[in-house]
Amino acid sequence: MSGQVASGDMVNDANGNGRIALVTGGGRGIGRGIALALAARGWTVVVNYRGDAKSAAATADAVRAAGGDALTVQADVADANDRTRLIERTLAAYGRIDLLVNNAGMAPRERRDILETTEESYDEVMNVNLKGPYFLTQQVARVMVAQVEAASNTATDATQPRPLIVNIGSISAYAASTNRGEYCLSKAAMGMLTALFADRLAPYGIHVYEVRPGVTETDMTSKVKDRYDQMIAEGMTPIRRWGQPEDMGRAVVAFADGDFPFSTGEIVNVDGGFHLRRL
Repeated sequence: MSGQVASGDMVNDANGNGRIALVTGGGRGIGRGIALALAARGWTVVVNYRGDAKSAAATADAVRAAGGDALTVQADVADANDRTRLIERTLAAYGRIDLLVNNAGMAPRERRDILETTEESYDEVMNVNLKGPYFLTQQVARVMVAQVEAASNTATDATQPRPLIVNIGSISAYAASTNRGEYCLSKAAMGMLTALFADRLAPYGIHVYEVRPGVTETDMTSKVKDRYDQMIAEGMTPIRRWGQPEDMGRAVVAFADGDFPFSTGEIVNVDGGFHLRRL
């Protein structure tokens, strides 16, 4: 299979040092932007996708063109069996996981006022956006802890970067949208997920961060493009443009490069300044 190497071996490259990143929802949008940013630094990227195999394959091709290696793995992070298979496929191909990016997410299939939200929509959104990342992180964290403990027995431990986890949140963690309440709740909870795992994994030197995108130009926002074009032009954000997937990719790379060694649980807003409270 393209992108596979012998289990336990590391791909040699100048920047990523053979490190392996698992990016959920990596086939398009923000996930693709993150995958390409990592590839430019020499990372090998496991491109997870739920249903769009064509887009995932295109991302994998772009990762290789950018200087990384890639493997696509279909898995629904909301499904326990799929989560396990995703990790098993990654470890079978590369033998390790150095970075987990919890990016996969969904908006409600239909925006409804919170007085009309259905339990089916609530459950689906929470399963994908919160339950999936929670239990995927739990499983990957165990792998990472084992890697750290194994490395501590080698003479090269001091020169090896520690694994890390980056969660992709949203300004909807604090900006209420009463026609997609389940989405807002899931992203608010992502902030606590970041804090919990940052606290639990700090003793192993495994740091956990969150990138919180603002209004970003993806297929998820395409249906409201005209509305947001107008709001941005009218000054909704101090930086008057749409966020781009590559903006999020650059933020993830900053964490992945180890540029914040004395930080964990940190949330970085990549939102054009939306989070500022202005008069």
